[in-house]
Amino acid sequence: MSRLFSIFMIGLGGYFAYQNRYRLINVLFGNAFLRRFLVSSVMSFPGVRDRMMSSVFSSGASEGRQ
Repeated sequence: MSRLFSIFMIGLGGYFAYQNRYRLINVLFGNAFLRRFLVSSVMSFPGVRDRMMSSVFSSGASEGRQ
């Protein structure tokens, strides 16, 4: 019975987190320590880091440089 209650509460918490997802993201990124932790943990993934660095430091003709 307690396992069923736990599953129900996890589902209910997930539902409310989904309903307020943008508010939760604003709260998380509003804290400087949490923002630094989240960004550094996401940038530790090699695929994400490489894609981000290639888009930020791309040498394209759209900027007028050669």
